Amino acid sequence: MALLIILVIGFIIGVVFAQVSRTGSMRPIVFATIMGLVIGIILSMVRVVPAGYVGIVDFFGRVSPQPLSSGLHLVNPLAKVVILSVRTQESMEIMNVPSKEGLNVSLDVSVLYRLDPRKAVEVYKTIGPEYKTIVLVPQFRAASRGVTVGYEAKALYTSEREMLAQTIFDSLKNLVGERGIIIERVLLRGMTLPSTVSQAIEQKLKAEQEAERMKFVLQRETQEAERKRIEAAGIRDAQEIIAQSLTSQYLHYLWINTLNQNPNVIYVATEANMPIFRAINPDEQLLNRKPILEKEQK
Repeated sequence: MALLIILVIGFIIGVVFAQVSRTGSMRPIVFATIMGLVIGIILSMVRVVPAGYVGIVDFFGRVSPQPLSSGLHLVNPLAKVVILSVRTQESMEIMNVPSKEGLNVSLDVSVLYRLDPRKAVEVYKTIGPEYKTIVLVPQFRAASRGVTVGYEAKALYTSEREMLAQTIFDSLKNLVGERGIIIERVLLRGMTLPSTVSQAIEQKLKAEQEAERMKFVLQRETQEAERKRIEAAGIRDAQEIIAQSLTSQYLHYLWINTLNQNPNVIYVATEANMPIFRAINPDEQLLNRKPILEKEQK
């Protein structure tokens, strides 16, 4: 815009000097001055609001009730247009907050926020362009400290972190929502405890995990013992069934059938007249064979 104004003024000055040098009259200078003033006023009325911003028209302390949206606008050349961003912004804070046990925890946390375009004029009138440092940051710190004091330090190391962040989000939203600041999300990036406290918490969590592992081991051993009892009961029942079927007639049948299948079987009768089976290994017979003496050879 400034470059365009300079080019127009330079063009007018060149034309005026050319007319004066040719005619010697001052009328072209007066005409060029009037035209320059008109063009300057028209160009000063043109204001451009970038994308992602709104414009607040301030005419010597009188603020227009309607903000200017992004784009090209014609406003009073004497008015001031204040540009405010309505894009999502991030505020990062590293603060010391108390825990439920009274410990001092270093918390690294961020908040994503943006200005409500409908309340941009009210924010400008009641707070000003520096609404972040005046309202958001102090309320953010207060909400974080007010929430963490109700949680134990170990909650920062467990799944309760998301619950803690959600609680801070809800608290901060209630504090600044009516002031025209929209809170989108609260992010817990990191936290730091004293080394002794961190070690104690880690040992406690390790002990809890070990206790859970022992519960699993005991449950597994109980199931294994139950399996063995069922297996023993099955073996006992099978032995009882087999014992009832071992009659003398069945053993005689088994003896005859074995003789037919293998000729190297010896049947030895017992006092109870029950057969005993013994398979003869040919290699074992050769090893146990006695040597032939000379007298026996003769």
